[in-house]
Amino acid sequence: MKKAALIFIMTLILALQSNAATVSGGVSKVDMNNANRVVDAVTNAPIGNARVSLPKYNYSTYTDDYGTFNLGKVKGPTIMSVEKEGYRPFSLTINDTIAARPIVLGIQKSNISDVVIASDVFHLGDDNYSEASSGADTFRLRSSGPYFSKTFMLKPESLSSNNYLVIGSIIGVDTLMARSMGQNKIVNSYASPPEIFFNGAKIAEIQLNGDNQKIRIPNNLIRSGQQNEITIKAGRNLMQTAYVDYDDIEIANLSIVSE
Repeated sequence: MKKAALIFIMTLILALQSNAATVSGGVSKVDMNNANRVVDAVTNAPIGNARVSLPKYNYSTYTDDYGTFNLGKVKGPTIMSVEKEGYRPFSLTINDTIAARPIVLGIQKSNISDVVIASDVFHLGDDNYSEASSGADTFRLRSSGPYFSKTFMLKPESLSSNNYLVIGSIIGVDTLMARSMGQNKIVNSYASPPEIFFNGAKIAEIQLNGDNQKIRIPNNLIRSGQQNEITIKAGRNLMQTAYVDYDDIEIANLSIVSE
């Protein structure tokens, strides 16, 4: 559990490196040290016309030529998403403290073999959750059910690479580990972890809320030149035995990347 905690903390530290992140719309000729910016992760060059959104608030804007953007007022945790053609979709869970200081986001160029599974936020579960649940005040959608499935094609060259399912952001996970990490305020119950399946084979469980979690896809499971399928199943409240109580979660930016 300590190793998992360290990975989660390091992910957050890397995302907030230099106390900077990027959210900008119509900002020009500003002090770059005090501006939210989106930059190329390799060259550090500013990226203009990148779409930055806060789904919880139905807010979106675009970076200007300097890569800068403005964030509206943020209250509590929320998912911030960044999209730009030619780049991998990126998301980050922020709060009012993070939004109050400059944010610099480095996004990566996409690979020809990358596949975007879902760029919007989607909600799994049964719409039955406590206010003490992780991220409950961030939920903005009604549940589409306890499962998410999507079919897609992978290019033949992906078989010569390492392939990963990348979960841009996930909130609402109420596992025992998430509770022990202080990610929710639930006292007397916890849920089983969401499960990830690739072509029917279970490849991972999600124990913690967080951003940009990468799950290795075994190449022997990939169907070259055929349809492949990703399925995500919401966890269940393990303390509820009278009926099935699914754990409500929201996910943003689901993609397959080859490296």
